[in-house]
Amino acid sequence: MADKHDTDAAPIIIKKYANRRLYNTEKSSYVTLSHLAGMVRDGSDFVVTDAKSGEDITRSVLTQIIFEEESKGHNMLPTKFLRQVISLYGDSFQGFVPGYLDASMEAFTKNQGAIREKMQGAISGNPAVVGFETLAKQNMEWFDNAMRMFTPTSGSDAGADSAPKAEPVKQDTSDVELGDLKAQLAQMQEQLSKLVDKS
Repeated sequence: MADKHDTDAAPIIIKKYANRRLYNTEKSSYVTLSHLAGMVRDGSDFVVTDAKSGEDITRSVLTQIIFEEESKGHNMLPTKFLRQVISLYGDSFQGFVPGYLDASMEAFTKNQGAIREKMQGAISGNPAVVGFETLAKQNMEWFDNAMRMFTPTSGSDAGADSAPKAEPVKQDTSDVELGDLKAQLAQMQEQLSKLVDKS
């Protein structure tokens, strides 16, 4: 997606007014959250600022776009994932989560073309989709294991999972756990690369 636009170009400024209206300063026109979602899909870089204070509110607007998409029935974020993310707010490992999610999505995006080919192969009855399904399951298992590492106690959901509970995470082992996380990401990248080579 990023190759559709010059990455060195200044981002488009979107101003949000008190009446919640969004104004595209490049096109001199008002836009909606749906328009902004389309800009994201097209690879357009933009920054949303509060028209009065000039504060950068891009993150909250992007979160609104996700909420709107989810409310339309385009459910992409599993309930379990949302619970795990919420549980990490205020946790000592909160700072590691953004980097992990960025790295995971970066790896996914780099292989998006190959993944789309495998999905199209599924529609046409290509047996290679079996490998893709296996890879997807492995990726979810890796992510689930990583989230368990970040949340050593599972609270009220403790009896719901038959997997053994992780030992309480100690601050002095954070470097080891971060190394494990990087190894899991490297393994995921290797599996995706093998999938590309087979296509």
